[in-house]
Amino acid sequence: MASASAPTRSEVLSLFRSLLRTAREFSDYNIREYAKRRTVDAFRDKRSLSDLSAVSAAFSDGKSQLEVARRQAIVYQLYSPKVKSVMDVKPPRHA
Repeated sequence: MASASAPTRSEVLSLFRSLLRTAREFSDYNIREYAKRRTVDAFRDKRSLSDLSAVSAAFSDGKSQLEVARRQAIVYQLYSPKVKSVMDVKPPRHA
């Protein structure tokens, strides 16, 4: 499904936001933060791409990664532990 033209800036930003939104769906802190970090790192690494075919390939790969992440989020919700991570528990506020 390689397209002949490079994705627009708005399409790339939309993909980035979708990946971050999908990362938030994971209930486990470690997996959620890993997905966010991996998204940001991947986009940072690909920022300097200028070749049309490389940009299109990276965008296509990102879209397939989004679909994988969405499926993983659904499956993880079915089998996630019921106990919250220490990182998710907010400490009591003292006056």
